Amino acid sequence: MRINKFLAEKGVASRRHADEMISARRVKINGIVAQLGATVEETDEVCVDDKPLSRAEVKEEFYIMNKPKGVVCTVSDDRGRKTVMDFLPEGAGRVFPVGRLDYDTEGLLILTNDGDTAFRLTHPTSEVPKTYMARIAGTMTEKDLNRIRSGIELDGVMTKKCKAHIVETNKAYTKVHVTITEGRNRQVRRMFEAIGRTVEFLKRVSIGKLKLTGLNRGEVRAMTEEEIAYLKGV
Repeated sequence: MRINKFLAEKGVASRRHADEMISARRVKINGIVAQLGATVEETDEVCVDDKPLSRAEVKEEFYIMNKPKGVVCTVSDDRGRKTVMDFLPEGAGRVFPVGRLDYDTEGLLILTNDGDTAFRLTHPTSEVPKTYMARIAGTMTEKDLNRIRSGIELDGVMTKKCKAHIVETNKAYTKVHVTITEGRNRQVRRMFEAIGRTVEFLKRVSIGKLKLTGLNRGEVRAMTEEEIAYLKGV
């Protein structure tokens, strides 16, 4: 089994983050620093930060969180900032966030120790729709939104076409629901910035069929069996 898949199955990190840990020389196999693409056998000892990992089966855990603004989507933070892990209920296992919401964005976040599901959900080919509620400074029109819908060039690459509709508008601000199928860094904020608009507030309200309902800021709940089955089938 590849080392990144092993780490994901143990709930250490997603495969992508596991590769980052391996590159940072934080992972050892039988006392030797692991290399990207290395494989592990049943009898191998794997250590992360010099702490051995058990090969025992790990119970899958899935949580939905309403991430508050001012919290980072990482397992730990070297700057001492509050992370999403600080909000997990007592007794939660070693889970990690699936994808990221930036520091100033709030809303729906999935946390799990199922590395395969996390990898599939965050892979560019999955195209799982994610809907955000954005409050934009000033008044916006359908003509403005058409530029967002048709795609915006970011870092020399066009974003995919997306859905967007106005929820509320007045002279002070416009609330817009935007649904994207990509996960590029700060994508929604940067799309509006590219047309000269400022996002004053941003909240993710859904991922596919999963909705952010019944959770106050900072609250976390275990996902239902139906929700887990949906994620595994996406």
